[in-house]
Amino acid sequence: MTKFKLDAIVAPTQGPAALIDLVNGDPSGGGSFTSPAAVAGYPHVTVPMGFVRGLPVGLSFVGRAWSEATLLKLSYAFEQAAPARRKPSFLATVDLGDTRRGM
Repeated sequence: MTKFKLDAIVAPTQGPAALIDLVNGDPSGGGSFTSPAAVAGYPHVTVPMGFVRGLPVGLSFVGRAWSEATLLKLSYAFEQAAPARRKPSFLATVDLGDTRRGM
Protein backbone atom coordinates (compact mmCIF):
# COMPACT_ATOMS: atom_id res chain seq x y z
CA MET A 1 0.00 0.00 0.00
CA THR A 2 2.88 2.32 0.72
CA LYS A 3 4.63 1.63 -2.59
CA PHE A 4 1.54 2.58 -4.62
CA LYS A 5 0.31 5.26 -2.16
CA LEU A 6 -3.01 3.53 -1.56
CA ASP A 7 -5.48 4.56 1.11
CA ALA A 8 -7.36 1.26 0.83
CA ILE A 9 -7.76 -1.94 -1.13
CA VAL A 10 -11.31 -2.48 -2.35
CA ALA A 11 -12.75 -5.81 -3.52
CA PRO A 12 -15.98 -7.83 -3.41
CA THR A 13 -16.31 -9.35 0.06
CA GLN A 14 -17.36 -12.73 -1.35
CA GLY A 15 -19.95 -14.15 -3.72
CA PRO A 16 -23.64 -14.29 -2.93
CA ALA A 17 -24.88 -16.59 -0.21
CA ALA A 18 -25.09 -20.23 -1.21
CA LEU A 19 -28.53 -21.66 -1.82
CA ILE A 20 -29.73 -24.77 0.00
CA ASP A 21 -29.58 -27.82 -2.26
CA LEU A 22 -31.66 -30.65 -0.79
CA VAL A 23 -30.44 -33.15 -3.41
CA ASN A 24 -26.69 -32.47 -3.78
CA GLY A 25 -25.95 -30.73 -0.48
CA ASP A 26 -24.94 -27.14 0.01
CA PRO A 27 -22.10 -25.82 -2.14
CA SER A 28 -18.82 -24.92 -0.45
CA GLY A 29 -19.18 -21.27 -1.41
CA GLY A 30 -15.77 -19.84 -2.08
CA GLY A 31 -13.18 -17.52 -0.69
CA SER A 32 -13.71 -14.32 1.20
CA PHE A 33 -11.79 -11.05 1.11
CA THR A 34 -12.26 -10.73 4.88
CA SER A 35 -9.63 -13.36 5.71
CA PRO A 36 -6.49 -11.50 4.49
CA ALA A 37 -7.46 -8.41 6.48
CA ALA A 38 -8.15 -10.45 9.61
CA VAL A 39 -4.89 -12.39 9.34
CA ALA A 40 -2.90 -9.18 8.81
CA GLY A 41 -4.73 -7.40 11.62
CA TYR A 42 -5.85 -4.60 9.32
CA PRO A 43 -9.14 -2.73 9.61
CA HIS A 44 -11.93 -3.83 7.31
CA VAL A 45 -15.37 -2.41 6.46
CA THR A 46 -18.05 -4.11 4.35
CA VAL A 47 -20.94 -2.21 2.77
CA PRO A 48 -23.79 -3.35 0.51
CA MET A 49 -22.65 -3.43 -3.14
CA GLY A 50 -25.65 -4.86 -4.97
CA PHE A 51 -27.38 -8.12 -5.78
CA VAL A 52 -26.60 -11.25 -7.79
CA ARG A 53 -29.71 -13.23 -8.74
CA GLY A 54 -31.57 -11.47 -5.95
CA LEU A 55 -28.96 -12.28 -3.27
CA PRO A 56 -26.96 -9.49 -1.61
CA VAL A 57 -23.22 -9.07 -2.09
CA GLY A 58 -20.88 -6.75 -0.21
CA LEU A 59 -17.90 -4.57 -1.02
CA SER A 60 -14.89 -4.62 1.32
CA PHE A 61 -12.58 -1.74 2.12
CA VAL A 62 -9.29 -2.78 3.77
CA GLY A 63 -6.74 -0.28 5.03
CA ARG A 64 -3.50 -0.11 6.94
CA ALA A 65 -3.29 -0.26 10.69
CA TRP A 66 -5.04 2.68 12.39
CA SER A 67 -6.78 3.84 9.18
CA GLU A 68 -10.33 3.32 10.43
CA ALA A 69 -11.31 6.97 9.93
CA THR A 70 -10.23 6.86 6.28
CA LEU A 71 -12.06 3.56 5.69
CA LEU A 72 -15.24 4.95 7.19
CA LYS A 73 -15.04 8.02 4.92
CA LEU A 74 -14.44 5.90 1.83
CA SER A 75 -17.14 3.34 2.58
CA TYR A 76 -19.65 6.06 3.46
CA ALA A 77 -18.90 7.87 0.18
CA PHE A 78 -19.51 4.62 -1.72
CA GLU A 79 -22.81 4.02 0.09
CA GLN A 80 -23.98 7.52 -0.81
CA ALA A 81 -22.93 7.19 -4.48
CA ALA A 82 -24.30 3.66 -4.96
CA PRO A 83 -27.29 3.14 -2.66
CA ALA A 84 -27.44 -0.66 -2.97
CA ARG A 85 -29.10 -1.48 0.34
CA ARG A 86 -32.63 -2.88 0.21
CA LYS A 87 -34.92 -3.85 3.02
CA PRO A 88 -34.47 -7.62 3.55
CA SER A 89 -37.20 -9.95 2.42
CA PHE A 90 -37.64 -13.63 2.98
CA LEU A 91 -38.27 -15.44 -0.30
CA ALA A 92 -39.43 -19.03 -0.56
CA THR A 93 -37.20 -19.48 -3.62
CA VAL A 94 -34.86 -17.62 -5.95
CA ASP A 95 -35.24 -17.41 -9.74
CA LEU A 96 -31.97 -18.80 -11.08
CA GLY A 97 -32.98 -18.93 -14.73
CA ASP A 98 -30.48 -21.08 -16.69
CA THR A 99 -27.58 -20.51 -14.28
CA ARG A 100 -28.17 -23.58 -12.12
CA ARG A 101 -25.71 -26.44 -12.22
CA GLY A 102 -26.55 -29.08 -14.79
CA MET A 103 -28.78 -26.87 -16.95
